[in-house]
Amino acid sequence: MELLTVLVADSDLTIAERAQNILLTQPVENFLAAAARADADLHLFVYCADNLCEKAGIADALAKNAACPTAYVARVAQYLTPSGIQALFDNLERFTSDAQLVIAVGASTKATIEQRDLLREMQKGAVAMNEIEEAAAEIEPDPVKRETLMQRVTHMNVVQRLTLALKGGRTERMLLIHDSNKLVQRCVLQSPRLTDTEAEAFASMTNLTGEILRSISLTRIFMKNYTIVKNLVNNPKTPLDVSLHLFPRLTGPDLMKLTANKNIPETLRSSALKLHQKRKIGAG
Repeated sequence: MELLTVLVADSDLTIAERAQNILLTQPVENFLAAAARADADLHLFVYCADNLCEKAGIADALAKNAACPTAYVARVAQYLTPSGIQALFDNLERFTSDAQLVIAVGASTKATIEQRDLLREMQKGAVAMNEIEEAAAEIEPDPVKRETLMQRVTHMNVVQRLTLALKGGRTERMLLIHDSNKLVQRCVLQSPRLTDTEAEAFASMTNLTGEILRSISLTRIFMKNYTIVKNLVNNPKTPLDVSLHLFPRLTGPDLMKLTANKNIPETLRSSALKLHQKRKIGAG
């Protein structure tokens, strides 16, 4: 399939025409399989965007393949389904790198309600100054450096803050996890520079929203870290359904401490006590 799309662009018109005739006989499934390849040729993406964008699944396939240039995803944005749009949100670094793509997807009529909310978030420029100020005071004790950091962040638009969340340093991430924009917070969690120590700190923060704490619990790599699990369970801001799902993973001593934690919901504390007693009976 890739070779045929290369030949369609051949300078020899006879070759190009023959390749085009063969491509016209191919089922869409063949194009979808080819477009899913991590090393797919650029000619394939171009052909799909120019000739097959209305075919079911083609637009989503381009969106899901990180090797596909964002310009071609933007061309087919109107045909994206919620699945394809979600693939873009799952790779915010790629998504936010192309303003035209953001604009094109923002006009989608097929996005889910949640996706529309997130797309609107990308257009918002406001920063919750009070929360940012409080976070900055905790992160940077030097008033001069803190003021510089505050000025830098508060004068950025959303896309600039998204980029900083992904590519900035620890200080920037510790500040931007408090950003009022949900996508900025998500970018912090998706940053390739994020360390286990930072994630552990986020999981214990009581001034983060339940939504961002839930996002941490849904990230597989974070859930391999016992300290993150323990911190989430002991965090009173963690949604109860998340805590109830995670607390059985606690060790005996940590489970015992949880039963004495008066900051968590009574339902969680009583469930922890029951499990602790059950384990004692089993051990006996």
